[in-house]
Amino acid sequence: MFKWKLAQNMSLKFSKLINDMKTISCTKLDEDLLKAFGGEIKSYKEGEKFFEQGEIPMYYFQIVEGKVKENNQDDEGREFIHNILGSGQSFGDSMLFIDKRYPINAEAITDCKVIKLAKPNFLNLIDEHPETSVQINSCMSQRMHYQFIMMQNLASNDPAIRLLGLLEYLKSFHSDDIPLSFQVQLTRQQIANLTGLRVETVIRTIKKMEKELTVKIENRKIFF
Repeated sequence: MFKWKLAQNMSLKFSKLINDMKTISCTKLDEDLLKAFGGEIKSYKEGEKFFEQGEIPMYYFQIVEGKVKENNQDDEGREFIHNILGSGQSFGDSMLFIDKRYPINAEAITDCKVIKLAKPNFLNLIDEHPETSVQINSCMSQRMHYQFIMMQNLASNDPAIRLLGLLEYLKSFHSDDIPLSFQVQLTRQQIANLTGLRVETVIRTIKKMEKELTVKIENRKIFF
């Protein structure tokens, strides 16, 4: 019963991550096209929020430069990071297709420049340029594929399996499949928040994975 509840809790937690992460991360629309439909480049300072949990989705966001995290907190105030995004990636767009409020927050973790496009204009863009709809649908299909893989890995009690699942998931966004070539742009604490592990467990497991040549550590950076 305990294992079943753990697996269920991890599945629910990561289904939130997957629902946004895969679609967001692979959806990048042409900046000139976004501007033609009224998109504007806005600057945000580190710590500023783009939207908060419970708000109504009103805009499409695409990062020009900087980094953004999606997160929320549990009843005890613990932060859960669902995703960390960088230049060229969009976020929150999956929520523009349903009549639901944001289940997460989006916050700048560095100074950022972001293209912001109002929801009606975004939907008009898709209507007039159906190729963008195909791109978005493709991303959603990828999301569903990896959703099952990630939930299986993260239901495991073995921390190495959880970490391996996350690393494989992150690397899937990159075309380079050479072993130990992909730099993980996450801190140990962020990895812990994403996998539901204690940071001490993450550190210990990564060291073990390094000895097994699954990962490489250079200047505290993790390569997979």
